[in-house]
Amino acid sequence: MAVARDDLPAVSRRRVRLALRAARERTGLSQSEVAKKLGWSLSKVQRIELGEVTISPTDLRALLVDIYQLTDQGRIAELAEEARVARRERYWTAPEHRDHLPPGLVQLLQFELAATTIKEYQSTLVPGHLQTPAFAEATLAWYEVTLSEEARRVRRDVRLARRERVIERGGSPEYRLLLDESALWRIIGDMAITADQFEDLVTAAQRPNVHVRVLPMDNGAVMGMFGGFSVLHLGADSADAVLYRESYTRDELVEDPAEVDYHRLVFDRFWDRSLDEAASRALVLARLYDLRAKIARMSGNDQGTEP
Repeated sequence: MAVARDDLPAVSRRRVRLALRAARERTGLSQSEVAKKLGWSLSKVQRIELGEVTISPTDLRALLVDIYQLTDQGRIAELAEEARVARRERYWTAPEHRDHLPPGLVQLLQFELAATTIKEYQSTLVPGHLQTPAFAEATLAWYEVTLSEEARRVRRDVRLARRERVIERGGSPEYRLLLDESALWRIIGDMAITADQFEDLVTAAQRPNVHVRVLPMDNGAVMGMFGGFSVLHLGADSADAVLYRESYTRDELVEDPAEVDYHRLVFDRFWDRSLDEAASRALVLARLYDLRAKIARMSGNDQGTEP
């Protein structure tokens, strides 16, 4: 069960823009015709429907009542309230988040709170939701040349807070993680940090809302080319979803239905081809025990004992 959406500006903005586009399409009017009737520029209508700008409650009512002939006063009031919430973006977002987080992630933090199901694929490492503090530090150390110490601190704090907000809070969404097997062979920080991360991953996967599967490398060649992404379902309708994509240098939140649905289908296809949860757990544990054994042998050698 998702949290209430009445204080999530990014979610409200999406609901308003989708409602306005649907209302316009029902009337058969083009964006140009709407703009002409209201004396607006075409770009204003386009940007509102794309969610690039918010719309005032006054302009919203002009669209709904005067142009789209909507008579349902309850629905009009509901959307007017959504429009007011959407305009609170600056007040909802912490200043340090605006200064140090990429725009896509700022929006993602809100959509995660409204999600009913999150499907995440990671090809390189355990994702931020499930990272231990030490693993998060080691991962962010890669950015020491491009990010200031303060920016890395903010990102670390956000990663650790997302675990509680998305995975552990009451009413958390169903979280499905599809992890490429290659991520189990990558050392982040050092062997001890990586081993601790795998142990924590196994523990997290025991939560009823968390499902972790490993995609074997011999089945995941095509999937690996996608890079990391998440599909967030916002309701019972499978079409009510958004896509988040990230790479080392950029991130983006995508709402295009075709693009979102394509990634959802890809995820579902490879989810079915991955190891089941019991086998995935065994594979992660095997890698964990292998790392622990290597650490023990190295410690024994350092003390002058036989390996």
